[in-house]
Amino acid sequence: MSTTASAAVGTAPPELDWPFFDPAHREFKQGLDAWCLHHLAHAAHDESRDAVDAECLRLVPLLGQGGWLRHAVAGTAHGAAADHIDTRQLCLLRETLAFHSGLADFAFAMQGLGSGAISLRGTPEQKQAYLPRVVSGQTLAAFALSEPEAGSDVAALQCAATVTAAGYALTGRKTWISNGGIAGFYVVFARTGEAPGARGISAFIVDADSPGLSIEERIDVVAPHPLATLRFDKVQVPANRRIGAAGEGFKVAMATLDVFRTSVAAAALGFARRALHESVAWARSRPMFGQSLADFQITQSKIAQMATMLDAATLLTYRAAWLRDQGQRITREAAMAKMTATENAQQIIDMAVQMHGGMGVKKGCIVESLYREIRALRIYEGATEVQQLIIGKDLLRG
Repeated sequence: MSTTASAAVGTAPPELDWPFFDPAHREFKQGLDAWCLHHLAHAAHDESRDAVDAECLRLVPLLGQGGWLRHAVAGTAHGAAADHIDTRQLCLLRETLAFHSGLADFAFAMQGLGSGAISLRGTPEQKQAYLPRVVSGQTLAAFALSEPEAGSDVAALQCAATVTAAGYALTGRKTWISNGGIAGFYVVFARTGEAPGARGISAFIVDADSPGLSIEERIDVVAPHPLATLRFDKVQVPANRRIGAAGEGFKVAMATLDVFRTSVAAAALGFARRALHESVAWARSRPMFGQSLADFQITQSKIAQMATMLDAATLLTYRAAWLRDQGQRITREAAMAKMTATENAQQIIDMAVQMHGGMGVKKGCIVESLYREIRALRIYEGATEVQQLIIGKDLLRG
């Protein structure tokens, strides 16, 4: 653990004094930071596929034991911290976990995203069957929406759910599925055909051990995370495992993504904030031409750019989180936050790598791992270009 990580804990960061936060949020953040310092290390680890799977399987119960997964779901009757997800707490969690460990942030986020449809639209029986196990970390959750020919265009998905005497039979493929191969259950979106396009999709809970469900491919990506392509071959799903009404799956998916999209921005803040901390420490300690790297005006200029871009993204992110906690619709604000935070974080981390010189591209260096972690955030849960379309359409409609 570097000195910068330790120095970031102990006193509440100044942004927590902004009016977006309550005293409870400040206390929450300090407790989370202290827990992370004790349990996590944002450092090099074995990045083989089996090792990454094993680390996720270790982290999820650890997060459950710490009580942090209680904030990823809704419903106190099922072990959640509250009956509604506190978006600011969700964002503080992802930002802080990302600062300390990218894989810990991933593990936490997938528990929330994978069970989000159940929290929002599930029946009492579905919630009781799945949410307590998600909260405890006993089982891993997954969100199965994307397909080989349907990424950003969700309405184009082809995985089909055919009505049977007992419920439905699912046939098709899903890809880029986080926690694929290690999840205990998947929330799967399939075409049931009530209407063309997005209006003919339904959502289902599918247990990982269901006959006919198999892992077609394990996907290796630049920052090692468990991802897979799933194949469904007439997988039998009882009718009581459908989430919401038939044909409302697209609404269920969008409602889930609306909750968690702002938290993607928060994860980007965590990566960017760690890069800034590492850069400040490096500049102060790195000798160069008889002085320190920090003494050069070009270094001071870069640090200023990084800090300003980080604050701008932080303001947009927690504005969106605060508005949602006030019960407001945040489609535009969440898109602005996700777009700005991920794009700014990419630039901040790139500057951090450049400032570190050769060390910045050495395996095991924190900024090198951050460089790989940040890239996917500009794509998943709506690529930057999709966020631009959302913002533009919303403004033109208004």
